[in-house]
Amino acid sequence: MHPPSLPSLDEQQKASGYWSADLAPIPLADRSWGLRDIAAFWVALSACIPTYMLASSLIEEGMNWWQAVLTIFLGNVIVLAPMILNAHAGTRYGIPFPVLCRASFGLRGANLPAILRALVACGWFGIQAWIGGWAIYKALEVHYPEWAALAPLPALGISLPQALCFFAFWLLNQVIVWRGIDSVRVLLNIKAPLLLLMGVVLLVWAYNAAGGFGPIFAQPSQFVVGGAKEGQFWSFFFPALTANVGFWATLALNIPDFSRYARSQRDQIVGQSLGLPVSMGLFAFLGVAVTSATIVIHGKANWDPVSLVASMESPTFRVLGLCAIILATLATNLAANVVGPANDFANLAPRKISFRAGAVITGLIGILIQPWRLVADPSGYIFTWLVAYSALLGAVGGILIVDYFVLRRMQLDLRSLYDPAGDYWYAKGVNPRAMIALLLGVLPCVPGFMSTVGWASAAPFWTDLYHYAWFLSFGISGGSYCLMARRTVSAR
Repeated sequence: MHPPSLPSLDEQQKASGYWSADLAPIPLADRSWGLRDIAAFWVALSACIPTYMLASSLIEEGMNWWQAVLTIFLGNVIVLAPMILNAHAGTRYGIPFPVLCRASFGLRGANLPAILRALVACGWFGIQAWIGGWAIYKALEVHYPEWAALAPLPALGISLPQALCFFAFWLLNQVIVWRGIDSVRVLLNIKAPLLLLMGVVLLVWAYNAAGGFGPIFAQPSQFVVGGAKEGQFWSFFFPALTANVGFWATLALNIPDFSRYARSQRDQIVGQSLGLPVSMGLFAFLGVAVTSATIVIHGKANWDPVSLVASMESPTFRVLGLCAIILATLATNLAANVVGPANDFANLAPRKISFRAGAVITGLIGILIQPWRLVADPSGYIFTWLVAYSALLGAVGGILIVDYFVLRRMQLDLRSLYDPAGDYWYAKGVNPRAMIALLLGVLPCVPGFMSTVGWASAAPFWTDLYHYAWFLSFGISGGSYCLMARRTVSAR
């Protein structure tokens, strides 16, 4: 279960233009992550505000508490499989995600899946930066209540104080990542227990304010007979399940960026199996219970934890709770949404773009997407954001897993991953079979996406198909790549 001895790269590979210190294989002696570290990593990542919002959005959209928790747990059990499989190459060879992509897509072609994944991470970076900035704004609004009456800026759709708070939190992210990855690790160690404590405090508040767990868990599903969405459960369940798979679909691809530091395959497999589904299920339960309680207390669901904490009567609790959200969001954002895309952008030009420069690019794109629009309502969060990008990432994941496990039987030529004269150069650095397979997996999801966002109209068949985006693109891309590349890969 321990990684094999790795061959050393010679000067030819290091001078090729496809090598840099950030993208080089991690030597066995430098790997320090054990089972406990990997499990703690997932506990720290799972205990985040987007997890809470994902759970609470399911309540807002009509599920009851057990339907929402079961959907989230099932989605994370499903995504755990590609997570563990893609992590294998990182642990075995010590390579990051964009370098792994070179085996199937080619040394130059690997830039396409790397950038697709990076752009999604930029979106997540922006969403987390908005949540952190929103918490800063709400903490300051206690002292400046007149801010609530300010009109939004026409070009942005948010007020000037909101924009300034967002930028302040964004800048804090950039300063910390500039100081190095060790700063992120320290924040993760602090953040997990802090946010879990805040979740428990919210649960205690909900229990007392709603009159116990009885009224909280008695809230019916809106999909039952006589409910507001009677008969619509399955039409919502499957896109919700896809959204939950898509929630960690980014990490399911770039998990080699972290598993390359694992001491053994056992550590990464058991660590992830213990850390991901259980911690996501538990923290989702907190979000579901508190959101269900807001229906009892306020008469309607409040799916935004920042707004919920800001509405508390105690100014001290409001400020302390919002500070906990700010710190927790900062740690999650840096670990989950900066490390991966920074490596991906560095892969574009290893000699010119460093990890730090890649982090700056990530942050700038995170501003341009205007993330406050993505999380304006729970329906857009699920259907427009989570389901949409899952089509892209599912296709890439299918190709990577088929190439590494089915066709190559977990055997890579490490030197060729950095050498244009090696096996992974294909046609001018691009593997056309992988590109075609990627396109085939994504195309069936396009009409449904266009219809969902209102850019075009499509028949209900395409919209229904779009709800299975990750599963569909994963299967089509993986299957078509296997058929097209079987002979060429086995001959290498």
